[in-house]
Amino acid sequence: MSDWIRRAPGFRLVGQYGDGESAIQSLPSDKPEVALMDINLPGMSGIECVRRLKPVLPGTQFVMVTVYEDADHIFNALAAGASGYLLKQTPRDELLAALKDVFSGGSPMTSNIARKVVQSFQRTSPSSDEASNLSPREREVLELLARGYLYKEIASTLGISTPTVNTYIRRIYEKLHVRSRAQAVAKYGHFN
Repeated sequence: MSDWIRRAPGFRLVGQYGDGESAIQSLPSDKPEVALMDINLPGMSGIECVRRLKPVLPGTQFVMVTVYEDADHIFNALAAGASGYLLKQTPRDELLAALKDVFSGGSPMTSNIARKVVQSFQRTSPSSDEASNLSPREREVLELLARGYLYKEIASTLGISTPTVNTYIRRIYEKLHVRSRAQAVAKYGHFN
């Protein structure tokens, strides 16, 4: 996959690491905007690596690339801070499109992974208290998020700055007890 990225126009490979320990040492100075992470790394798992790196690199979007399709791996990765989850057999063009998507504020997932996320939220009914905790502005932001708007589009639509949108998103995640855009949008669907 690193060769795909290296040769793709519009992409720049800033580093490649064989294990989580090396990634933890080098990624904070490399400061990538997007990082692909394999779950099954030698030594520390990719999930643990993301869990440790996300607080140090809050602006980096982590996308898991793996062979695992089970709900435990998916949700552990998302809870650790991953913004996307793709299978290793994802074709080159789809992978590159997913990297552009996550860079633009999306949460790329292969369709069968997205289905598992949706099914998980359909099984758990959200508390109406969570919905009532949202301010009117947070509800507006969440509505636009659910419509697929990018953060900069939300900022433009509401006449606020992108950092302000990020603050609203962080508060929404805290109040809904979620860790990703996909989880917030899935829960939002239950409130309407």
